Amino acid sequence: MTEMVPDPAGTRGQFPSFRTELDSQHHHGVGDDWAGGVAPQFGVAPRIRVGQSKWFNLLWLIPIGLVVFIALIAIAKGLRETAGVQAFISQYPGLSELPAGTPVGFPAWLQWQHFLNLFFMLFIIRSGLTILADHPRLYWTRNSTPGKDWFRIQKPVPTDALYTAKQDSITLPNGVGLPGRRHSIGLARWWHLSIDMLWLVNGIVFYVLIFTTGQWLRLVPLHWDVIPNALSVTIQYLSLDWPLESGWTNYNGLQLLAYFITVFIAAPLALITGLGMSPALSTRFRRISSVFSIQFARSLHFMVLCWFVLFIIVHVTLVLTTGALQNLNHMFAGRDDQSWWGFVIFALSLLILIAVWVAATPFTYRHPRVVQRVGYALIGPAQRLFEHIDAKPGQYTEKDISPYFWHNGNYPAGAAYLALQADDFRDYTLRVNGLVKNPVELNLTQLRALTHHEQITQHFCIQGWSGVAKWGGVSMRTLMDLVQPTPEAKWVIFYSHALGPDGGLYYDAQPIEQMSHHLTMLAYDMNDETLDFGHGAPLRLRNEIELGFKMVKWIKGVEFVEHFSDVGGGLGGYNNDHEFFGYSQSI
Repeated sequence: MTEMVPDPAGTRGQFPSFRTELDSQHHHGVGDDWAGGVAPQFGVAPRIRVGQSKWFNLLWLIPIGLVVFIALIAIAKGLRETAGVQAFISQYPGLSELPAGTPVGFPAWLQWQHFLNLFFMLFIIRSGLTILADHPRLYWTRNSTPGKDWFRIQKPVPTDALYTAKQDSITLPNGVGLPGRRHSIGLARWWHLSIDMLWLVNGIVFYVLIFTTGQWLRLVPLHWDVIPNALSVTIQYLSLDWPLESGWTNYNGLQLLAYFITVFIAAPLALITGLGMSPALSTRFRRISSVFSIQFARSLHFMVLCWFVLFIIVHVTLVLTTGALQNLNHMFAGRDDQSWWGFVIFALSLLILIAVWVAATPFTYRHPRVVQRVGYALIGPAQRLFEHIDAKPGQYTEKDISPYFWHNGNYPAGAAYLALQADDFRDYTLRVNGLVKNPVELNLTQLRALTHHEQITQHFCIQGWSGVAKWGGVSMRTLMDLVQPTPEAKWVIFYSHALGPDGGLYYDAQPIEQMSHHLTMLAYDMNDETLDFGHGAPLRLRNEIELGFKMVKWIKGVEFVEHFSDVGGGLGGYNNDHEFFGYSQSI
């Protein structure tokens, strides 16, 4: 083996640290200079792929839908005049018979549940849109290959070979996204996951109460006649001759099917597909995820979102057009009359929702650390259950390797790195120091002389894309055997040649326990070829317990420390210091 470069004298057993090159600023707000002043970039109207290369602009559904709706009204009016349809409506007026003893009315707990569900869904939908905007494409397979996406709200991927996933992200209006800024996914995830927890708790309470009070009898179809009744009601609605409303005691067939789908199919599916996007579950249950991949789950999750949005629009429209006072009294006042109490409570609830809607994004920009702390308090206890971990080596084979692997990160452009790159990294050295017995500097020849390690693993980016690649390099176990960390070393800092968007070296802190994991390594090869510039040449971290933003590329130093609190901004990584990520970020 080539002789290692020893620690120079006069440094008390240590090489100089890279800490002085870090930005130590601790950010507490989101201003115009946030994330390096990333420029707004707006996407395109939603599109779905038709065939191999044609794309259909979904905005065309508005005029098409209007024409179809008018045509259906004309058809329904014509059908209402026929004797056969009149007899059908007479036989199936819209209501199914309920069992004796079925509760009537809307108890107080159901009124609160109705408001809380709407309140939580407001945050979930808005923050979910911001998460989608960070990688504005959907796929059916884990490979996330451009051109194979079936849905997008962004232009086609340009031909630039170094185009990054972060460049692909788009801005949303502040009143739509939560927040709306481009690449604000760190804050959006705190909102989304924490409110998901509250929505889940609220949902559990709802399920317990509807089954213990008998209210489920009003939400579950008990007879097959619900289908002809629903068809009858559809014809009555479309003919603009409303069916008789009796929501206080019994929902009509169409309402019943819509509520049943929302409560017992869409809501559980939202939870299941959300968990399906977890790298931890994806790698633990590979037989399932090999068919229903993380991208498949992401696409289904989006479809559930579309259902909820459609349901809310149609539901509110019918509530207001089929007897607003009586319907609002049912839902908000718990009474079956034509008084104005329900409207007053509804109006006050609406004012609260509007105020929160307007205030949420500005509050997030002014107090991002509060959003982060509250979010962590809500999801922290369960977070470690959903941290990415590959169950064992060999889960993936070469046939699983993705044809395309997205680039990402802020490319290094410093003179020192460019000089190394121009000379094919002949003078490159990796500095390993800190709380170790044998600090060293290793060049690429020396790194390649160490015990070689290979693995084929699936990469999960916090933005939502994924891909499988083969990595070759040095196991962190081997490196630790060489440098021998001291007992005081609890964290490992990885320093990049690249600067972060706000200046200062990009870095990340990782717990030392993860360095002994069988799939944690420093890679200098990718897919049996020398690691290329876009993916982190000459050396990058692969730690399959973590998400992609923590796998530092263009590495120039590794430092073993007792804690990360005095490194950089003190929060465990560049994205944590600057963009409000957590040092341990789950999906």
